Amino acid sequence: MRIGEVARRSGVSARMLRHYESLGLVRPTGRSGTGYREYSDENIRRIFHIESLRSLGLSLREVGRALDDPGFAPAELVADLARRTRERIAAETELLTRLRRIGAAEPAGWEDVLQTVALLQALGSARPETRQRAALSAVDEAPVPVEALVEAVLGEPDPSVAGALRWALAQSGGDRGAELLARGLGSPSGEVRQRAVRSLAELPGAAAGGLLTDALSHADGVVRGYAALALGARGAPEAVPTLVDLVVEGRNDGDAADAMSTLAADPLVADRIATALVERLDGDGRDPGARRRLTQALAGVPGATTSRALAELAGDEDPGVALTAAYVLSLRTAG
Repeated sequence: MRIGEVARRSGVSARMLRHYESLGLVRPTGRSGTGYREYSDENIRRIFHIESLRSLGLSLREVGRALDDPGFAPAELVADLARRTRERIAAETELLTRLRRIGAAEPAGWEDVLQTVALLQALGSARPETRQRAALSAVDEAPVPVEALVEAVLGEPDPSVAGALRWALAQSGGDRGAELLARGLGSPSGEVRQRAVRSLAELPGAAAGGLLTDALSHADGVVRGYAALALGARGAPEAVPTLVDLVVEGRNDGDAADAMSTLAADPLVADRIATALVERLDGDGRDPGARRRLTQALAGVPGATTSRALAELAGDEDPGVALTAAYVLSLRTAG
């Protein structure tokens, strides 16, 4: 069979068949009287074997080894091919993500494209100062897609850089940023969940507020705590039970007390806060530290319920609780 017919039957061009011959992969059985290459059925089978192995990603050199080396073991090579394929897919996926983000920025010209690419590269830099500068310039210099900012803030370990990223996200994130951060709340990583809720806390809008309210019932106590502090600052009384929990547990208890003091500007909410604090003070088995923190938290809550509780606590058997209550009462009387 001549080279032209082999090319038609195999789908391999005559030029490639000649290349295979030059590499020693396929050796025609001979030549016709007119000088044309002649291929046997065995040659045809070998060509199909070559194409099959190439379809797996083997180089022509590796194909030659696989076909001609009797001691060749494919397992190691196949495993290496799988690794290389995963790396190639990861690289292509990263490229696709970058292209989508550039498209989402709606560049007006190539200058915009180049600026966006530069910022995206800077956000992925190994140097924290470079990432921080990129975050701070993301709002003014070039539009960075919200997806990129969210991915960066959820993966940022440096506190200073994370703060800059949260600021940038708050300037441009909107409801889309809240939606993406919500996925971070479901992450198996506690650090990612914490970054997500802290970012939501700085994000304005009803969407972020709704997600923070939902986070009050999150399984992760850290997430619940950050959500409660943020909602307290937004004037949401739904945060009161969790804020009281923070005081009892001694986690961000000062911030929690400040948040309740702010909420207590509303007399109805003030009575609710005082009642919640007193109930926890009266609970059985409370440790002295928790009772003292609860008494201190009462200091920022106005109203008759608080005054009655402080008057009773001034005679508490715990000297720390009694002294704190008496001191707060004296300030109220002097005021």
